[in-house]
This record gives sequence, structure tokens and C-alpha cells, in this order.
Amino acid sequence: MPHPNSTLELLAPAKNAEFGIEAIRHGADAVYIGGPAFGARAQAGNSLAEVERLAAFAHRFHARVFVAVNTIFHDHELEDAEGLAWSLYEAGADALIVQDMGLLEMNLPPIQLHASTQTDIRHPEKARFLQDVGFAQIVLARELTLDQIARIRAETDCVLEFFIHGALCVAYSGQCYISHAHTGRSANRGECSQACRLPYDLVGSQGEVLASGRHLLSMKDNDQTANLRALIQAGIRSFKIEGRHKDLPYVKNVTAHYRQQLDAILEEFPDLVRASSGQSSFHFTPVPEKTFNRSTTDYFVQGRQGDIGAFDSPTFTGEAMGEVLRIEPGRRGFTVQAASPLHNGDGLTFFTAKGTQSGLRVNRVEGDRILTAEPVPADLVPGTPLFRNHDHQFLRALERPSAERRIGVSLGLEASGDQLCLTAEDEDGFRARASVPRPGELARDPDRALASLREGLSKLGNTDFEARQVRITLADPVFLPAAQINALRREVISALEAARQAGFARLPPRDAVEPPVPYPEAGLSYLANVLNDQARNFYRKHGVGLIDAAYEAGEERGEVSLMITKHCLRYSFNLCPKEVRGIRPDPMTLVHGQDRLNLRFDCKRCEMHVEGRIKPGVLKGITASPLKFFSSRPAAA
Repeated sequence: MPHPNSTLELLAPAKNAEFGIEAIRHGADAVYIGGPAFGARAQAGNSLAEVERLAAFAHRFHARVFVAVNTIFHDHELEDAEGLAWSLYEAGADALIVQDMGLLEMNLPPIQLHASTQTDIRHPEKARFLQDVGFAQIVLARELTLDQIARIRAETDCVLEFFIHGALCVAYSGQCYISHAHTGRSANRGECSQACRLPYDLVGSQGEVLASGRHLLSMKDNDQTANLRALIQAGIRSFKIEGRHKDLPYVKNVTAHYRQQLDAILEEFPDLVRASSGQSSFHFTPVPEKTFNRSTTDYFVQGRQGDIGAFDSPTFTGEAMGEVLRIEPGRRGFTVQAASPLHNGDGLTFFTAKGTQSGLRVNRVEGDRILTAEPVPADLVPGTPLFRNHDHQFLRALERPSAERRIGVSLGLEASGDQLCLTAEDEDGFRARASVPRPGELARDPDRALASLREGLSKLGNTDFEARQVRITLADPVFLPAAQINALRREVISALEAARQAGFARLPPRDAVEPPVPYPEAGLSYLANVLNDQARNFYRKHGVGLIDAAYEAGEERGEVSLMITKHCLRYSFNLCPKEVRGIRPDPMTLVHGQDRLNLRFDCKRCEMHVEGRIKPGVLKGITASPLKFFSSRPAAA
């Protein structure tokens, strides 16, 4: 097995087993999925049977299945979480993605642990600590620069994982409590209400309104296509696509895009290999812009950027398509100046004079005429820019089977005594052998017999394999009936599948360093998300003296930082004291209806704190836990 840091892993989201299987077909080396409970996307859970089905398919290509068990736990949930860990291990999961350190104090199966993005890994000291307590792979904060990633790489040898595509949480992951404070639904418990996508007014310290009704905490979507080589050189080895709530066309399209990108890069780095077997071929051309995105940014990888917010709309606006020239009488159509062809069934969007996003569906296209089934909206006027967020032809291609994945195999047929022996060796070096009695009758037409043998042996059909080479070394070609050729081929492929299955190795857990290493800090605030006694025991064992309860425990009643973010509204509105001489970093306020959130600016760290308090009545409505997992399998002793 190659060293983990010599492999590149494309890690794709799996809303369910079907989505995960398609992600693997489209080139993913690993997928991450939610199990029956305790995942940080509560609406993306799956049964153990679904996880088992996905793992069985993935392992055919030596691809991996990682299961998110990354909420924080109440004390009474720990036993269920432990039972779930064992059940997932028995179902074939290759790793658990974990946030709550209390789980490390439980009796876990011998399964690899990955540190969730919710653990908020921004510094080398924390990254090294998590490695030393037993995490084999860690998800770095999305806000890091290339230099910061390289500094973490210099202090660790575990696998570094980084988000390269999809939605961006505006807060440091694990450091957002607005949803819990306002609704009782905790992001750290998998139930985020997405307050960041709401419209807000921005009010200055003197009461002046600087922006009105804009989505000021909504970020553009992540796209690191241009930075992949730099990320590899900085030390990233697992490239993660966000999207366990996204639809299947998104998963297919984006996974295929990054598969092509990484395959091209692997040609340039002979010391690196991909983390799974096979090559994917696509029946479409991947175009990430054609599936859900809020426009794109590479965020902070290359340093702070001026335009990272999706302030106008938190939804999919689509690709720019031109503008309206005129509206036809009766408002059943309009003419456009289009940048590229439109199709029947396309979905178009536009912004009204008030700045709100609206849309319509194309019924029929006649040159530059767009005909609609419903009257053209009154706020669509000449000169309005148009966008397409539903490319009907592109998405129809993705509704059909859109990729195949095959493992390369070399076949060799030779005579051995009174037998004809067929050997098969795949791209990973797995070998198999099958034989049939050698026919006594020599071929009357040797060339035709050899061609027939070659053609018959190459027909690997619906198997996972593709014949890259067929070598026939027979001094005296013989005639072999098609039925015998087919049986010989099936037998050797069946044996090769068995050899691959027998040779599949589970990912090894990483042993914790003994004696326990000290945590980098002597005390922990509510920001550490410690909700149970086992997590407290974990941190005490690692030298932490003062441990505050997680925000979800309800002990923080006053105004606190409900969100900590690298995004800064002062910077976005050209009011940054570091950029504009004479400007003071005075507080500001975000207003949404009756909700008011105070903004405090930590210019030394270049961070913005969104402050508030828990709403009256929220504490009363919070139950200890809405999650429950019952395992029919006893935990191992």
C-alpha cells in the first residue's frame, strides 16, 4: 500500500448510497456520507444497509467510504454513538469523521479517525495535537492561506484534507452559534438554520444605514481549480468537495471536473499516485458553472480577496447569458442578445429594479426570440441582464448514465502442457489464472483463430475491467469455440475479483502518542464545544485545567460571539482601518427584522465577531437531544 502522503484523494459528497455510487463512477477516490444519526447534516442521514451497499461498491475499486459522526454529544448519547461506531465498522465504513473528543474516550472499533472541519484547525499546534491523539486525517479550516497550510504540513505527517469546491460557511467551522441562539437548532448538532443566508441591514455606529436588505453574511462558493497544484505543493493530499445536500447532477458534474483536473496533474508528479483504482470515462463535458453555485471565489488561499460575498442572492443565479432587447406584445415572449445558445426548457434568472432575484422558464427558442408559456414578468424590461441557472440539455445528459469506470487489466493466453492458461493482471498488480484443456485440433486458419481469441478475451462487458492488453503466445494456434473462450474469460475475471477483494486492506487506525500529549491551551471556553463528561475527561487527561461548557449547554446567557469569521464587512465596504487612513474600527450592527447582531472587529487577527445573546424562550424549548440510534449489534468487548 502506498504511503498516504504519496497519494492524492478526490473526496466527494454522498447524500445517499446512490449518490455515492455515482460519485465513484465519476472518479471519486473516496466519499463521505451520513449514517443513521449524529451527522452534522441531520437531513442527510442513511441506514446501515445504505452504508453497507455503498461500501461494497466502493471497495471494488479500492475506493473508501468515510462516515460523518461529527456532532457534539450529550452524555446520554455516548453509548449510542459508541454502538453506532461499531455498526458502521461492521458495515464496511473505512473511517469515522469526528468532532466530539468524548468519542475518543469510548470503546471504539479499530477504525481510522478523521478530524471534522468542525474541529476548527487553523494552527500547526492544534493540527499536531489532533494527529498525536490518534487522527490519521484532518480537515483544515477553509480560511487558510497556502503559507499557513505549508506551516501545518511542516509540523505533521498525517493526511491533510482541504475543501476545494462548494458552499462556504462564513464562520470558522464549529464557531457559529447564531442558529442555536435564535432557533434552538444547533449547527454543531447538525441542524443549522442558515442565518448566514438571510438579508440584513448594515447599520453604522451613528445609526447610519450602510446597506439595506442584502445577504451580508452569505459567501460565494469555493472553487480551487486554479490552485490545485499549489495546494499539492503546500501539502494537501485529500481534496474535498462540499455538498451532501446537493442534487445528483452537481455531484456528477463537479466530481468529473476535479477528476480530470487531478488526473492531468498526476501526469506532472510521478512521485504521486491516485488513491483508488480505475479510470472514469464521461459521456458529457464537465462544466462546474452549470450546476449550483453562488458565483465562485478561492477565498483566502491566495490571501484576502475583495469580492468574496454573495450579497445579492444566496441562491443559484446562473451563468451570464446576455440581455433583453425588447418585450413582445402580449408579454408572451421577448428577444435577447445571447452570449451562447439557449434551449427549450432552460431556466433563466434576472434581478429586478429592487435588487431581488426572479426567474422564468423558456418554453421555446426561435433564434433570438424566447417564448414563454406564462406571461413575461412585469419587472423584466429591455436592458435587463439574463442568467441561466437551468441548462436543460446539459442536465438531461446528466439524468442518463453519464460515466463508466474501468480497471485496466492485461490478459495473457499461453499453452502449458495439455492446458491453455489465461492470466490476468490488473493495474494494481493483482493476478489471477484460469485454464481449459488444450484442444487437439489445430486451427485451419491461424490468423482468424488468433483474431477470434483476441476478440473473445477482450469482451469484458459489464465487469469492472477493461482489457488494455491481450497477449497470445501460442506456437501452434488452436481452434477454441466461442463458448469456451467466454467461459475461460469469465473464470479468470471472477478469480481476479476475488483476488482484489482478498487484497483489500482496511485503513489502519493511528495510535495515540503515550504518555498523552498536552493540549496547546491551558483553558477552554464555550468555543471548544465540550458538551459531555467524556470530552471533559479527554481534555483533562491532556492537561487542560479550566473547561467551560459548550454553548449548547445553555450556560452562556449574556452577549457573546455567536460567530467568528475571517469575512469582514468593514473590508467589504472599504472601511478597513488597515486600508483607509483615519478610519476607526467602530462596531456596527446587522439587523434582520427584530433580530440585531452587533459586529466587533478584531483588527489584530483580521477577524469579525458577530455578537448576540440567546433568545428568550429558546432555552425552554431545547430538549436534551432529538437524536437517538438503536443498534441491534452489541458493541465489541
